[in-house]
Amino acid sequence: FLPFATIREYLSMPTVRRYNSPADLLDYVENHTWFTEVGDGTVRLGMTTIATAMAGQLVAFTPKKVGRAVQAGRSCATVESGKWVGPAKSAAGGEVVAVNEALMANPSMANADPYAAWMVQLKPEDWDSVKATLVPGSAVAGPYEAKMTADGFQGCA
Repeated sequence: FLPFATIREYLSMPTVRRYNSPADLLDYVENHTWFTEVGDGTVRLGMTTIATAMAGQLVAFTPKKVGRAVQAGRSCATVESGKWVGPAKSAAGGEVVAVNEALMANPSMANADPYAAWMVQLKPEDWDSVKATLVPGSAVAGPYEAKMTADGFQGCA
């Protein structure tokens, strides 16, 4: 049994090709990552369900170390699956202030629930400007439909 607010939130999630985007997240559609504000001036960053569906079962997750700088548009972590190795790119530049140790120990957590399995927490530079370029989860249907079409991605399982 789910509380009414949770059911209402679930029903209000935009769905694109079996991808449900949580309305409270900000999506970096181009690179299939999401952001959420932590409330202390930092943001958490993770992979979308689309990212994990495209990559397949994750077998390794290597984030940048705490204290390291991330450049906007560049990698904050390397993600590896049985069929793919590549960067997880951040729309925001800034300093890594925390990494998800549990995800490092068990990368498949991101396949099970990519929204609970955040990757890194950043103290972002110029967050207001970056935030303006991200798509709120509640408005992500159109941009993701276009991105999936451009990428030839049929949808999430």
